[in-house]
Amino acid sequence: MQLPRTRAAAIVAALLATAGIGAAAGAGTYALFADKGTTVVRQVTVQGSQPASETKLSIPSIYDLAYKGVVELTATGATPAPFGGQEQQQAQGSGWVYDSDGHIVTNQHVVANANSLSVHFWNGATYPATVVGTDRSTDLAVIKVDAPSSLLYPLKVGNSEALEVGDGVVAIGSPFGLEGTVTSGIVSALHREMKAPNNFTITDSIQTDAAINHGNSGGPLLNAEGKVIGVNAQIESDSGGNDGVGFAIPSNTVASIVPRLISNGKVVHAYLGVQIEPIPQGVAQQLKMAPGVEVTDVRAGTPADSAGLHAQSGSRTVEGESYPTGGDVITSFDGKQITTAQQLQDAVDAKQPGDTVTITYVRGGKRRTVNVTLASRPS
Repeated sequence: MQLPRTRAAAIVAALLATAGIGAAAGAGTYALFADKGTTVVRQVTVQGSQPASETKLSIPSIYDLAYKGVVELTATGATPAPFGGQEQQQAQGSGWVYDSDGHIVTNQHVVANANSLSVHFWNGATYPATVVGTDRSTDLAVIKVDAPSSLLYPLKVGNSEALEVGDGVVAIGSPFGLEGTVTSGIVSALHREMKAPNNFTITDSIQTDAAINHGNSGGPLLNAEGKVIGVNAQIESDSGGNDGVGFAIPSNTVASIVPRLISNGKVVHAYLGVQIEPIPQGVAQQLKMAPGVEVTDVRAGTPADSAGLHAQSGSRTVEGESYPTGGDVITSFDGKQITTAQQLQDAVDAKQPGDTVTITYVRGGKRRTVNVTLASRPS
């Protein structure tokens, strides 16, 4: 499921490329996506979030607890040369030790197109690694390093749902190849949306003002207990440098995806095939529509297309913001009430390709129900 773009911005991966595994977006700036991608900045409220932990460590204590579990990655791969043939290029990123078996978590875009990988540890030792599995839909990857157990310091994974705006966070990684660099800040916002490498949406992302630069990609974002609550992935910047707007993949997504990558080498996501826009209660009243999520686009040949869902036919402005009109408004997915895009995304993600679900929607003021068999998300 893809969500609509609401604001164009320069989104660049926090990946340091010496010759650029990734597309160049200007002098000194390496874009994660060839079309620069988009981050949705509308705030989404999630009900029932848990309070943050009261156990808080100082920044030096967090660093001492975690730095041995953070590694620098060097990926070497071949890309097309400007005048034909191929040329070898290197890119640097970060990662963190997931378990004592040598599994390391990083971003998919760090290891994409790499035919060799090396892992540089806190004590200067370097060992080769291989890719275990990648997931372009969440920009997560797992590699495995052949290193002594004495060098493996797994980091604990925290609960990203327990975060609150204003909570302190610490990022550790290798910006510009400067390994072991620590920066600190706060959680600037929650429930943001990022574009994944395959242009699908990474939901529930964490926004932080902790300095994240090229080379931080794949490194951990830590909470005040020293637990991983995010994987640093992108920055929003007009210049390509740190402007205090960074984004991390939430740890609860890590907890869902990484074990499956270790077991199967890949993750298969269910797919509905719509773009959507939330219609809040207050806006729905002014538009004389049902609250829920409105379908703004239906991809041809998808389950949503087969089910006959209708996309928006127009738009109206409410309090200075444009909202779609004329499309089906989804209010329930397999018996669960839907009021936000996040809820629909989570409901689809909880299913498997081939599952048949019931979708309730409102069209022209009339409530309707349709059974839909979900497909596999395109790569």
